[in-house]
Amino acid sequence: MRLSTRTFTWSFLPAAALLIGSFWTVQRLVISTVKDDLRSSLRDNQLSIARIAARAEQGNGRVLRIAGENPALKAGLQLLRIERNSRAARLTAEDQLREIGDMLGFDVLMISDPHGRPLLGLIRSDARLVEIDFARVQPPLRGFFSFDGVPYSLTSVPINQGDENIGFLTAAEHLSLADFRNPVVLSRHGRVLQSTLPGISHRDIESALRKCGIRSECEVRFGDESFLSIGVEGVDIGDGYSLRSFQSLDAASRPVQASLRKVFLISASGGLLLALVLGAVASRSIVRPITGVISQLRQSERTGVLPEFPTDITAIQEIGELTEAFNRASVAIRASRERLEQAYVEFVGSLASALDARDPYTAGHSSRVSEFSCAIAKAMHAAPKDLNEIRIGALLHDVGKIGIADSVLQKPGKLTGEEFDLIKKHPTIGRRILERVNGLHRYLPIVELHHEHWDGSGYPRGLRGTDTPWGARIVHVADAYDAMTSDRPYRKGMDQAEAIRRLRAGAGTQFDPDVVTVFAALLEHGALSRDLREAADTHTPSLGRLAKAVLGHSAAVQAPVPAEVEAS
Repeated sequence: MRLSTRTFTWSFLPAAALLIGSFWTVQRLVISTVKDDLRSSLRDNQLSIARIAARAEQGNGRVLRIAGENPALKAGLQLLRIERNSRAARLTAEDQLREIGDMLGFDVLMISDPHGRPLLGLIRSDARLVEIDFARVQPPLRGFFSFDGVPYSLTSVPINQGDENIGFLTAAEHLSLADFRNPVVLSRHGRVLQSTLPGISHRDIESALRKCGIRSECEVRFGDESFLSIGVEGVDIGDGYSLRSFQSLDAASRPVQASLRKVFLISASGGLLLALVLGAVASRSIVRPITGVISQLRQSERTGVLPEFPTDITAIQEIGELTEAFNRASVAIRASRERLEQAYVEFVGSLASALDARDPYTAGHSSRVSEFSCAIAKAMHAAPKDLNEIRIGALLHDVGKIGIADSVLQKPGKLTGEEFDLIKKHPTIGRRILERVNGLHRYLPIVELHHEHWDGSGYPRGLRGTDTPWGARIVHVADAYDAMTSDRPYRKGMDQAEAIRRLRAGAGTQFDPDVVTVFAALLEHGALSRDLREAADTHTPSLGRLAKAVLGHSAAVQAPVPAEVEAS
């Protein structure tokens, strides 16, 4: 973000944030007040529902207690308890239930044993009382139950023979939610049985109620409108049933919010205009003196050379001190960068040469692999940054062999399986050596992964295809070629044609096919000279000292690392 923008933003934002925060706070307070009023209204509705249910239950209870004293009903109940399948007992009890239902107008009548298990029941269907199939539904003694999607409100009274309870008489009436003042929803186990919410499907209501869970109070949204929902308390509605009342928050708060918006727009317009003017003035006064410095730095970005600012660039003391400090830092950075680059190049060259110096048969190997790798990368249009990483990564690719004993590394005959396992550890050792040097982190993938195979059979990670970095795949091919064409104590190096044939045979299994194709074309067209194999890296005067230091360190490392027999 530009300094002018930042200055303007920090001048303007506090005022804007204050206005927005004030409006938000007021709006929240208003909505909170509206919610409190709605809660009070819904609780009043709950009380009215509870009173209606209580009055209905008391009235029905009185009537049912009188009906429950019928001797014929008691006799039929006693017989059913003893002989549940007795036709005479069922007819006696059924006649009494029909008489009570026809006289009192109940929609459901049922008798149960003392444990509440239903024995016989009748339900009104097409103005007739028919027997309830208890295999389909078993109404509880109180609360609600539903039959064929129709909800019923239950009332039960005990039937006593002397001091002994011999069962229960239960009556139920069809429950209608239309008499409630606010919209209500009756559900069971999350499934809506009846609703007075206008224009909202049962599926949408069920989805919203799932978000409420077991909370008595929650906010739900249907379309673009928010509702406050409260579960009805004080009414025994039975296992699994839920009765909730609803009230629209948006409808209640909409008029107040509209008035608040008008007030906010008027006050905010003036406040924001003032904040804009003040922010612009403050930004310009702060940023103008720095414009000259920015211009010089942009020029430095194009040239890559740190500038030295004139001391009279500005009359502002702080900016003058800044430019002077920057000038001093620029001189010091340029000098340090030159020294660092020189030391870095010498270090990399010395490290590669020290490794090759351990074995006269592999002398110059790292330099040749680096040359081959760079030629391949150039032919494949590598970016300069990638080319430099491949060049140095190839020089360092075998640095892990510092940790392999000479008895294994320079063995004239064929390696045993155990010795080959030690050689295969050299990529991991190389990573451990280099990862401690911050400037060499970018070359770690080549050092560690240059023995991964295209088909995943390589080491140390078993990466497959393009999971191996591009640079490591290039070095893998160059490394294998130089190993095959180099003389070893136990064999003569093969000629170029045979090496190319083997590379092509391994394309798609051991090597990246694209890299092999490019490298083979370079070799066959003479773009790479075989004289590269005669080049020896002797340009670093500190080779001897570094080699002794590294070889001395290898005795402490001695945690061997793998290498392929034919990949040096």
